[in-house]
Amino acid sequence: MQAVSDSAELFRHVSAEKAYFYRCIMDVFAAAKRQYRLQLRPDEVLAEARWPAKLPEIEEVNAALTQLTAWGNLESHPDTARVSSLSDFYRARYLYRLSQGGEAVESALALFVQTLERRAELQSVALEDIASRLEALRALAAETEPDAAKVHETLRDLVRVFEGLAENAQAFMAGVARSIELQQAKAGAVLNYKRQLIDYLERFIGDLVRRSDTIAGLIDALEPRIDAMLQQVAAREGRDAAPGEIQDQIDAQARYRDAWRERWRGLRGWFFRSSHEPSQAELLRARARSAIPQLLAAIAALNERRSGRSDRSADFRVLAGWFAACADDNEAHRLARAAFALNPARHFSLDIDAGTDVPATTRWADAPPLVIHPRLREYGEAAPRGPLPRVRDRTEARARLARELAQESQQVEAARKRLATGQPTHLSNLGELDTHAFSLFLGLLGEALSEQAGPESIAERPTGDGLLHIHLKPLPPDSYAEIKTPRGIFGGRDHVITITSTQDVQ
Repeated sequence: MQAVSDSAELFRHVSAEKAYFYRCIMDVFAAAKRQYRLQLRPDEVLAEARWPAKLPEIEEVNAALTQLTAWGNLESHPDTARVSSLSDFYRARYLYRLSQGGEAVESALALFVQTLERRAELQSVALEDIASRLEALRALAAETEPDAAKVHETLRDLVRVFEGLAENAQAFMAGVARSIELQQAKAGAVLNYKRQLIDYLERFIGDLVRRSDTIAGLIDALEPRIDAMLQQVAAREGRDAAPGEIQDQIDAQARYRDAWRERWRGLRGWFFRSSHEPSQAELLRARARSAIPQLLAAIAALNERRSGRSDRSADFRVLAGWFAACADDNEAHRLARAAFALNPARHFSLDIDAGTDVPATTRWADAPPLVIHPRLREYGEAAPRGPLPRVRDRTEARARLARELAQESQQVEAARKRLATGQPTHLSNLGELDTHAFSLFLGLLGEALSEQAGPESIAERPTGDGLLHIHLKPLPPDSYAEIKTPRGIFGGRDHVITITSTQDVQ
């Protein structure tokens, strides 16, 4: 309990009466720590602090330093360097520096502020760095005797980059819904943010799809040698363990090895599916995709307000103004009964306990509660008439639906394989397309034409799901192409289209 009490004292200055004054002083000592300055005098604190208003007196600074020392944030030592006479020796002069507890508090507060101010980012560069570190590890694993120092350095860089990617991705997945605060924004700002967010997500999703397979292949290639490399790194770290018994050093080396194995399992779990759950990369891609519908819902809410539809919050504000304008409590009570329908409803024919006899003049707040079936609110009657319907067996219907979904999925995949050949093809040479292939073709053509600056310009972009890449080049204006479909003929200017699967692009 004493340790807990002392720790609480270290945070007293944050909530004290002169909290801002104390924080100005502690900021000076934190800056001195970063500059490798060991101790400060009161006059140096007075000169270097960023005071909110006028410069305080040196006596106030001395009193604050004494209080911070009593709380344990600072340590004081007699200042004998400026003593020039016997009277100066007996005069109280101190040098101050951060205590161990004070350093911990400053580190915690700095981390707290950094966490609050950090914006969730999707780091495409981190994916490239992870792939390059894995390539370096694979090159080291191919050597007959890998250099332990190089392996250790590469693994440390890999873990640092991966931890940054995971932390930012976790912050993005947790805060993307809170970051879309567009309901009160102007229409121009909404459209600009929508365009930036969609481009940002499309770029990251495309990069994640392209690099995930590469990273997974590198991890898979390292699996036969990674345990020996982790053992080598753990042995190198074990040499720095504190001196002790031989068994203690063996235990320390085992702890280092287990820690490195856990980090490797975490990296593998990011890019490989487990038996029951998808990989973290797939979850991140799905969460990034879901941000676009959330953005569109926010824009729809903004459009509803602009179109003059009813706004419940605005209605409550108007009602609050009416309550404020009431002359007395009786008038406010009448308004409340009218606004919230607080009137007796004892005329309903409900199954009420026979022993309960409530007059119609009883106030609703004083009357016993009524148990009302939800069906009464939904259908206007408490129970359906006639016998209850029999329970239907839907096993066959579910099986039929599953077969139809599987068949449709196979048809869509077949259409994708037919169109995504990676080879330039004239629209006039596509021939006849079935319903699924034509639907996929129209979607791809629409996405490509949305990026086209003019009829004569070349359009190139990845699809919204990041699985395909489209390149569309127009042919002369007098060219013509026809595509036969089960519903008719689709015709227009001929183009050269190249559809490539991003999984084939390394």
